[in-house]
Amino acid sequence: MTVVADSVAGTLLRSGRVDAVIVGADRIAANGDVANKIGTYPLAVLSRENGVPFYVAAPRTTFDRACPDGAAIPIEERAAGEVTEGFGVKSAPEGVCVYAPAFDVTPARLVTALVTDVGVIRPVETASIAATLGWA
Repeated sequence: MTVVADSVAGTLLRSGRVDAVIVGADRIAANGDVANKIGTYPLAVLSRENGVPFYVAAPRTTFDRACPDGAAIPIEERAAGEVTEGFGVKSAPEGVCVYAPAFDVTPARLVTALVTDVGVIRPVETASIAATLGWA
């Protein structure tokens, strides 16, 4: 196992040293759009750009049938202090504006497959999700 900073992802993906990327999910919309911790979407884009499969592993309870797509997923924002005063150390000027979403949404088109406790869903689209999860 090797630990790297998150900003190294693109370089590693381009180098050919990564065979696949597997992430989790906090919520998956009915069409397969995936909400996960911030930084997941750029990782999916980098994976696609470099021809590396991008998988999402999540239990069936993560799927939200009532949420048609990623645009309907509410995205929580973190408090400004988490960015401007990390670990209690002031790191930004007083009064600076902060945008700090806790999650981002990865479009289904960037996901190679959804790996669930009831099977692998591929292609990632509404019909295959509904069939695998037994949605009528």
